[in-house]
Amino acid sequence: MSGTGQPDGRPGAGFHGLMAALLVSSAGIGLVFPLTSIYISDRLGLGGTGAGTYFVAMAAAGCAAAVLGGPRADRGSAAAVGAVGTTSLVLSYALLGAAGGSLPVTAAGLLAGVGYGLQYAAITGVVTALVPAAGQRRAFVLRHVMTNAGMGLGATGGGLLLAAGSPAGTLPWLYEAAAAASVPLAVLFLLVHRRRPAGPDAPPAPDSGAPDPEPDPPGYRALLRSRPIALLMLAQALFATAGFTQIEATVPLLLHHGMGIGLAGVSAVTAGNALVLLLLQHPVARRLETLAEETALIAAPLLWCAAFGAGALATATEGTARTALLAAFAALFAIGEIAYSSAFFPLLVRFSGPASLGRGSALSSLAWSTGTAVGPPLGIAVVAATGTGTGWLALAAGAAAVLAVTLLLRRAAR
Repeated sequence: MSGTGQPDGRPGAGFHGLMAALLVSSAGIGLVFPLTSIYISDRLGLGGTGAGTYFVAMAAAGCAAAVLGGPRADRGSAAAVGAVGTTSLVLSYALLGAAGGSLPVTAAGLLAGVGYGLQYAAITGVVTALVPAAGQRRAFVLRHVMTNAGMGLGATGGGLLLAAGSPAGTLPWLYEAAAAASVPLAVLFLLVHRRRPAGPDAPPAPDSGAPDPEPDPPGYRALLRSRPIALLMLAQALFATAGFTQIEATVPLLLHHGMGIGLAGVSAVTAGNALVLLLLQHPVARRLETLAEETALIAAPLLWCAAFGAGALATATEGTARTALLAAFAALFAIGEIAYSSAFFPLLVRFSGPASLGRGSALSSLAWSTGTAVGPPLGIAVVAATGTGTGWLALAAGAAAVLAVTLLLRRAAR
């Protein structure tokens, strides 16, 4: 795993290898991601209680792992933390594929939470170590695209495999495939760890004349007393609550139940979103690099307001006009995702500082987890209470709330 980047800011082979492994891992997770609650409740016969226990265990373990992994990543071991987290994911999916009762299912949920929590606490620090500062914004966009493209490819492949065979016999093997798909990512994290420079916590050689070790980096409370960090974490929670979870949970209901669009049409909107991410990541990221990061972050909720507005307009149209408006929704939301990934993580790096990036990433993970827990039930409840057209407008209002926080963040960052 040679080279951390080119002199002109382009990522080196280490980063590209990591992204390839991330794509494979995400594809494996995508095989089973939409199916786990059904698998636990129906295939394993544990009902809704068993499925709920799995997800509660995963959420609790994820929060704890992120908090504990952040300081370890700050001590120069971000790649090692990522390796441990990914190995935990491998064990989780392998165990879930072989599970036959509530105890192994709960254990699998705990392992999955540890895996995701540690990965999130580590990945930002690993990317910044592998990519020169001039190329980091584009690198974070590529990371976002690899994750989402992999999940989409995996979900498509899983659906095809289930359609071609017996779901009861195929499902357990999909979990084993998901476990195997994350092995290369664990290996890549280990390679990065072994080839890293000496960590910041390495003691100076005797009589070397080196300065005393730097004081410990600020803890979680000290970070949150920083107004830019506090606003960035609030923005992260709202990005998850009002944006990313809504396109996954609420928008399909608006399309299918509210607008009478078939499942193939819902899938087409999702596929269009992924296609725009793949095609426009480079040109949009290059354009965003001309803006300050705090300004580029504002573009994401602005675009999402426009996207949800296009969805609202689509409820009043039919035929070609409706198709065009839904295509505009998918494209605008995707460009907003690129703006988010281009700006959020560089801001996290800047506001946390190199010595506290692991802790900052852990706080970001907690904010994200909060948003993903609150977003789906909130969005679905609002749509159920208001109807289709008003539901789209409610989603736009949520994006406007994100916009307000990003405007405050820009002022605080000056």
